[in-house]
Amino acid sequence: MRIRATVAAVSGALALSALAVPTAQADDSRSWSADHGFTALQPAQGDQAKRASGAAAKSVKGKVTSAVVNAGKPIVLATTAKKTVSFSVTATDDSGIGGAAPFIWAGKNIDTGVGFGPNEKGFSCKVVNATTTTCKGTITLNPKELKNAHATTWKVGVWALALDGEEFQRDAASKVKVQRLSKLTANASPEPVKKGKTITVTGKLTRANWDTKKYAGYAKQPVKLQFKKKGAKSYTTVKTVKTSSTGVLKTTVKASVDGHWRYSFAGTASTPAVTSGADFLDVK
Repeated sequence: MRIRATVAAVSGALALSALAVPTAQADDSRSWSADHGFTALQPAQGDQAKRASGAAAKSVKGKVTSAVVNAGKPIVLATTAKKTVSFSVTATDDSGIGGAAPFIWAGKNIDTGVGFGPNEKGFSCKVVNATTTTCKGTITLNPKELKNAHATTWKVGVWALALDGEEFQRDAASKVKVQRLSKLTANASPEPVKKGKTITVTGKLTRANWDTKKYAGYAKQPVKLQFKKKGAKSYTTVKTVKTSSTGVLKTTVKASVDGHWRYSFAGTASTPAVTSGADFLDVK
């Protein structure tokens, strides 16, 4: 979705939430939810006291103090399957916060970028004190709307609404990395094999291609060939092999004892680390 449309949806929903508050309930004891699905502030017991105790706090301008998406971890997407991740945003204003929601976006600027906003279901806010509120929920990303160039670090923007009616937006409150899902295979042959003979370990490193919506080989990448002797607890790296132009891996080693062979890729900025399944080789 174009980011401007995303921001408009976020701000519109929060604005409707504020308008839905009955005048008699527009105080610290309110508990309500708007029809559009965004759950407005629903203070638990003690929240009213928190507001009261902070009423004398020094006046501050509206600001975002925290914006975390997917617990700060990279968001990894396949070719077409949507993925839903969590978010938590905290905003503050001298009048209090009526609601705050994030939007994530990538591109040269917010006018032409691509982005995603919060889901209505499960959106909720909790008063922290007289000036501060934390809102939580989820964002769903759809790789069908992305291109390979979007595998990069995205900005996390936040739109918030203060109780005095002030709206404020931060286009880059924090960051989150979005990556293309990777896959890796390994096969050791022939099997069984005589001790001292040469074996060939093949495999392939692929990753999601958001341009074609298929998986494609990841070319010229260093991948570690690792071995674990039968009965051992950990793997050791035997050598590093580079993938071909189509992502294929192929190398030879001498077989000495029974054990498990696998490939391990450390990852790049656009692609997460991945380790293949292990292939057991019986040495006679």
